[in-house]
Amino acid sequence: ARQRVVAQYDRIHIRLGNVRLGVAAVAAALAWFAFSRGEISGWWLAAPGAVFVALAMYHERVLRARALAGRAVRFYQRGLGRLENKWMGQGEAGDRFRDEAHPYASDLDLFGRGGLFELISTARTRAGEEALARWLLAPATLAEIRDRHAAVEELRHRLDLREDLALLGDEARASLDSEPLPQWGEQPPLLDSTPLRVLASALAVVALAALASWLVFHLTPKMLVGVLALEAAFGLLMRKRVLEAVRAVEQPAHDLALMAQVLVRLERERFTSPRLVELRRVLETKGHPPSWHIARLNRLVELLDSRDHLLVRLIGPPLMWTTQLAFAIEAWRKRSGPAVRRWIAAVGEIGALSSLAGYAYEHPGDPFPEFTEAGLCLEGEGLGHPLIAEDRSVPNDVRLGGDLRVLVVSGSNMSGKSTLLRTIGVNAVLAMAGAPVRARRLKLSPFVIGATIRITDSLQAGSSRFYGEITRLRQLMDLTRGPRPLLFLLDELLHGTNSNDRRIGGEAVVRSLVERGAAGLLTTHDLALAHIAETLAPRGANVHFEDHLEDGKISFDYKMRPGVVEKSNALSLMRSIGLEV
Repeated sequence: ARQRVVAQYDRIHIRLGNVRLGVAAVAAALAWFAFSRGEISGWWLAAPGAVFVALAMYHERVLRARALAGRAVRFYQRGLGRLENKWMGQGEAGDRFRDEAHPYASDLDLFGRGGLFELISTARTRAGEEALARWLLAPATLAEIRDRHAAVEELRHRLDLREDLALLGDEARASLDSEPLPQWGEQPPLLDSTPLRVLASALAVVALAALASWLVFHLTPKMLVGVLALEAAFGLLMRKRVLEAVRAVEQPAHDLALMAQVLVRLERERFTSPRLVELRRVLETKGHPPSWHIARLNRLVELLDSRDHLLVRLIGPPLMWTTQLAFAIEAWRKRSGPAVRRWIAAVGEIGALSSLAGYAYEHPGDPFPEFTEAGLCLEGEGLGHPLIAEDRSVPNDVRLGGDLRVLVVSGSNMSGKSTLLRTIGVNAVLAMAGAPVRARRLKLSPFVIGATIRITDSLQAGSSRFYGEITRLRQLMDLTRGPRPLLFLLDELLHGTNSNDRRIGGEAVVRSLVERGAAGLLTTHDLALAHIAETLAPRGANVHFEDHLEDGKISFDYKMRPGVVEKSNALSLMRSIGLEV
């Protein structure tokens, strides 16, 4: 349907171009008859000129409508790409939110090409993207999560609203994210003196009266000259602050005008879920919607822009046109400016909720997680990785809680150990953000997440992979001091050191984490570490992944099984690529 609209506007665009070309040809012919032949008056050019201007204005509207319809097509194309697992590199990757020091963001592929943010985010404003990124980077409270569940459920099937927010957000992208806009609204007004504003108005009234007395009653112009002199002196006194106020409002007024389109669309919507109702209420300022306040500022700026009109050039000085409008604009900023940050934040949160709702709409089989506060708990049935296509994802069941606090995952290379950690971590992130999860069922308690899956060495920092890992482990220890328990995901624990130190250090680290109330999983292909589960029993258990050698080729089923793995594929892999071992 959106493609048909684009095609229709394309046809209108071509026809208008041809008609405008024809009108221009007629105008050229009339100009030839008028100025070369002298057979007609030059006034005949007024008609095609007027028609050409009218066509140009209408053509501009058609082009804007075609651009909007084109954005709608791309909105649905991106959605279809996500459904067909062709979304990587097509959306916003969120690279600016990368933080290598974060306890799990890089480990769980939250940002970057093919990351979780790119899959989920349909927010078209930076405010919405920033809100969504914050939710992925920090767990919400249970009250916030439940409010988001209700809001996502309400927005899930409001496809028209989500489409409109995405399309309008494309235009308002610059206005809803830049910090200068709310900063402008929160700064103290440059002109905040009631007596001076009254004086400026009084001088303008007296100047008009003096001008009228001179023009109508032919009285002496001395009074007019005196008032104009007073106005000139007042204008010089106020000139610096007036010009500063006028310059300062230009960009914010433009940005707010774009933002008003998004706000007007939200103002038309009526919500029932508590969080959306609250966000809708937050938009109101002094009993009026944001669009009302922004429209008032727009009118002031339009009057300010009319200074170049000939009539305003004539009557502007005695009316102190610019000074009066500068006072009015600063009064608007004092009254409505502090609400700008609140408007942007509300629009951003609705954009983030709309992103989660879009994800829920496109994955109807993904349930919302269940939460419990009865001790540490993680019970996942059919857990899959959201970034892996559903037809290729192999689900697994995972349980932690009660006495069981640690799963030691052993297995050969490429068997699925690291993917299991990421699967658990990403689903936990989604759950704590208020989104559906990739599972048949997931029950969990609130916790913080920490991981050592993608720790690398750093040439710039001059640190090795091992040093980076133990630094992260120190960070995870610090997280256990918080009010929530830690879910740790440790991949190939301490594999950067010798086996003896790895065994002693690994057991000490895991035992310390468990004693501090944490729970989690660690992977290893060093079977010496499998004894950690035995020493921690019943708080620890071993699980493993297997591989199978068939016709000289190694295959994996990616199914987690109880116990310790009994074979390794390292030598077989080396031989399979031609190494003589």
